[in-house]
Amino acid sequence: MFFRDVISLISISYSENDYGNMVETETKKTVYADVQAIRQSEFYQANATGLRPEKTFVIRAIEYSNEPRIEYNSKYYTVIRTYDKDGELLELICSEKVGHEVRT
Repeated sequence: MFFRDVISLISISYSENDYGNMVETETKKTVYADVQAIRQSEFYQANATGLRPEKTFVIRAIEYSNEPRIEYNSKYYTVIRTYDKDGELLELICSEKVGHEVRT
């Protein structure tokens, strides 16, 4: 397994602006990953529940802190589910997030 792809794990926080509206703020953490295709069984199981998985990102488990989003190659993905491979590695099954607006 080669960790040669760079991804950003994105955590989300909310704060109130001057007008009393809740504003979403993203914080990015860059890590190395092994990007893999979705397994056929994973695709059909998720599709049956209305989800559309597109990519699997394998990272070191210690680097993940339940971030709900990922940026890879200028595209944004939502983490559908995680899978602990062996205590050291973690698979992040993701679908593409359409219409993503970055707020910092």
